[in-house]
Amino acid sequence: MVTASGLHNIMMGAARTAARVLNRDFGEVEHLQVSKKGPADFVSAADKKAEEILVEELIASRPGYGFLLEEGDEIKGTDPSHRFIIDPLDGTTNFLHAIPHFSISIALERNGELVAGVIYDPIRDEMFRAEKGKGAFLNDRRIRVSARKALDSSLLATGIPFKGKPGHGQFLKELHRISQQVSGVRRLGSAALDMAWLAAGRYDGYWERNLNLWDIAAGIVLVREAGGLVTNMDGGVEIDGSSIIAATPKLYEPIKTELDKVKP
Repeated sequence: MVTASGLHNIMMGAARTAARVLNRDFGEVEHLQVSKKGPADFVSAADKKAEEILVEELIASRPGYGFLLEEGDEIKGTDPSHRFIIDPLDGTTNFLHAIPHFSISIALERNGELVAGVIYDPIRDEMFRAEKGKGAFLNDRRIRVSARKALDSSLLATGIPFKGKPGHGQFLKELHRISQQVSGVRRLGSAALDMAWLAAGRYDGYWERNLNLWDIAAGIVLVREAGGLVTNMDGGVEIDGSSIIAATPKLYEPIKTELDKVKP
């Protein structure tokens, strides 16, 4: 077991504190499903409260750092070289429908480079963490991407554009192409957990378009430190969330090749 760094302990502590609120409110959401009002406003408040807790906890330990928050809100810090990138509730729609698959995602950017990430699944109590050059871990156990080499035995994850999001036609072309080559494609509703599960070897690849950086920032660090490859869909290493491909080293090129065949 490799002991977590001081930075990781701070990030994990903040995630666990915010998770207590989400776990409590998730139980309430299950009851709200049967009410006429519905749980939408309640979930929005839970999301905001978790975000406030994360910012408070992280500022207490790293007072000069800035923040990039969900919905694009930014807090400028006195230390311009460091910025936390936070999604307090990745998988909001799952949470809204009382589906127990969501996560808290925290990444740290140093001088424009992603250097640390934490993704916490509060329902399963699974803490994924990674720091540049120090490997990736799940609850203190070292993790690696899978060793699968054949596309036809691989399991991929993706996201489906929903109402208000662009790219439905392009996604259907990509899914049609990819699904004929692999053993399965999953869409579970949390991009952060998709990346974390890829890092842990549960998935073999992942692709998606029209995300935000806070959805995938921590996952990028995890997958790379677990031995995987992550780029945008053009193959570039600069990733802003507009597109992403992540996979094991052996499956990255086969997946990208298939997606390139139906490029916009």
